[in-house]
Amino acid sequence: MAAAKTAISPTRAEDYPEWYQQVIKGSDLAENSAVRGCMVIKPWGYSLWENMQKGLDRMFKETGHQNAYFPLFIPMSFLEKEAEHVEGFAKECAVVTHHRLEPDGKGGLRPAGPLEEPLIVRPTSETIIGATYAKWVQSYRDLPILINQWANVVRWEMRTRLFLRTAEFLWQEGHTVHATADEAMEETRKMLDVYTDFAENYMAMPVIRGEKTPGERFPGAVITLSIEAMMQDRKALQAGTSHFLGQNFSKAQEIKFQSQAGQIEYAWTTSWGVSTRLIGALIMTHSDDDGLVLPPRLAPTQIVIMPIYRDDNQKAEVLAYCDNLKKQLSTLSYVGESLRIEIDARDLRGGEKKWYHVKRGVPVRIEVGPKDMANNAAFVARRDTGESKSTPVAELVATLPGLLENIQSSLFQKALAMREANTVELKSESDFRGYFKPDDEQGRSSGGGFAKCWFASEEEVQPLLDELKVTIRCIPLDAPKGSGNCFLTGKPSTTQAIFAKSY
Repeated sequence: MAAAKTAISPTRAEDYPEWYQQVIKGSDLAENSAVRGCMVIKPWGYSLWENMQKGLDRMFKETGHQNAYFPLFIPMSFLEKEAEHVEGFAKECAVVTHHRLEPDGKGGLRPAGPLEEPLIVRPTSETIIGATYAKWVQSYRDLPILINQWANVVRWEMRTRLFLRTAEFLWQEGHTVHATADEAMEETRKMLDVYTDFAENYMAMPVIRGEKTPGERFPGAVITLSIEAMMQDRKALQAGTSHFLGQNFSKAQEIKFQSQAGQIEYAWTTSWGVSTRLIGALIMTHSDDDGLVLPPRLAPTQIVIMPIYRDDNQKAEVLAYCDNLKKQLSTLSYVGESLRIEIDARDLRGGEKKWYHVKRGVPVRIEVGPKDMANNAAFVARRDTGESKSTPVAELVATLPGLLENIQSSLFQKALAMREANTVELKSESDFRGYFKPDDEQGRSSGGGFAKCWFASEEEVQPLLDELKVTIRCIPLDAPKGSGNCFLTGKPSTTQAIFAKSY
């Protein structure tokens, strides 16, 4: 029996990394640029990012934050003030050393002269924002400062992959200042909850909330919290982080204030961020061998109406019917917003239109032809399951918002079931080695998933993790209280973490 043909080749089972690239190509999300390691985000991909921005931005503002913007360039001396921070990012920094260009006399160009101080193209903005906050903060009355910026950052990655790891990417970074450690820690947890809410209720992507171990913390942070998601190849992806920075950056940048008691104190700061990596997470959580699958809350187009006709006489009638159908559906709302509906009236065959929208992940396709018109109906197909049926227009109008919500919740439940089916508890080194088998030459994971393990010492388990290319993803915030024995050394342990291969 011949294998079923899929729109994306290779399939996930055949070559997962290449499947990922082909889904991006087939759905027209992005492409590589002329600058090595950087990407062009195409309109469909950018619309998806805009919907993510819109949802997150609303959540930030509902929690009291405001948007601002800070410079792209950071004086090198700023990074040097926080030793752990600069050490953590030094290898990824892009450095501007010269100003202006001038003719070289040979038809080319050359830098005109060196800068007095090299500038770093921001890999993250703690230091430049901290220097600004030092000017803003004088008294306890100036606190808290709750600011977010939408920006681009540059990290000089050598091995890049669209959305997951590029030299330049888009993100948001929140930076806040507080009078007490308790207030800053409350902010750190609150923003992790915001990310969890967004991941699960917008992206339909279940996540584990947890704390990073010292070896996995953000450089310069006292505590790093993260959300971790499982992709369909059972690897983990860090989808968002929230950092309690203590007074480390305040002391480096001299962010001080006079307390109510009249004492001069260093402030307590946080930072938190998510990036266009979320688009990569969305692709690998839901998509299939026919292309992108999008949750309705984020899909740029939630419903596409496709007219089907044979000649010009039919065309006029079918298009009029489709316009009327769109008007009826446009009166509906889903999660408090008008439905995002498109009529695809391009001069293409029905099959071409269908696969175009399948590969782009549009949640609901509606086909309308003369037979549908005769029955005052439409042919409705859902992207996530492939189910389709002829539906009377009155029923479609009554049920469409519910259908979108069903798709949204079904995607979440499917991803959650997948994660639960691939999460185990391991108690010995032999079990650990058997579970985390080496990847093949194409980078395909031949085993593993999430492993819950008790461990006594990060330093003791690290050599084994390096050998197997496994990392400690996080210590879940809802991890069981109590104790166990380290899976590697057998020593008593009070810490259980999630271990996984990761992106």
